[in-house]
Amino acid sequence: MKKFFFYCGFLMFLSEILKQLTLTYIVNHGTYNWWYFPFQLCSIPMYVCLLLPVVPSPRIQGVLLTFLMDFGLLSGIFTFFDTTGMYYSLPLLTFHSFAWHILLIILGIVAGLTGKADYSGKGFAGSAAFFLACCLLATGFNLIFYPFGRINMFYISPRCRMSQIVFRDICKIFGNGAAVTSYLLAILTGAGLLHLAWKWKRQKTILP
Repeated sequence: MKKFFFYCGFLMFLSEILKQLTLTYIVNHGTYNWWYFPFQLCSIPMYVCLLLPVVPSPRIQGVLLTFLMDFGLLSGIFTFFDTTGMYYSLPLLTFHSFAWHILLIILGIVAGLTGKADYSGKGFAGSAAFFLACCLLATGFNLIFYPFGRINMFYISPRCRMSQIVFRDICKIFGNGAAVTSYLLAILTGAGLLHLAWKWKRQKTILP
């Protein structure tokens, strides 16, 4: 099973390199667009899949698998509620975007079915902590790389107004800080509900 995740991660990594090169040298004529820096929530599963085979600790492996089945699956599913950001001027990039998010759904389902994720409340806390750590890294990238171009990893940059559907309306009424906070809480809540669903399925499978 580790090989499956690694192969998927490696395929995602190669496709991401192709995407970055295409955006830089074909779409933007040699200028790098920091908006597409590969550290969105939908990008994290790529790194997780590459890490899984080399992480020796079963506990950490459990955290990573739980992240895939909770947050990775959530990001894959909810992207299809607003697909406007998935279309590019080049059909190849549009195909890549749709294929990527479909793969996120597959990875999340496979991770949940392995039986090696942590389906407990403590397991969700671990995956949530990993998510929040990624948010901190994303914030660091947003602040460090902002002088070089417009960057908005995880859509939580204090220098960019919230652009996600529903939350951009919250931004208009209550401000960007409230929009970002509610956005993060919504992600945690959605992932938590998915975790409860996985826990219920696990218990139903184990119990006679």
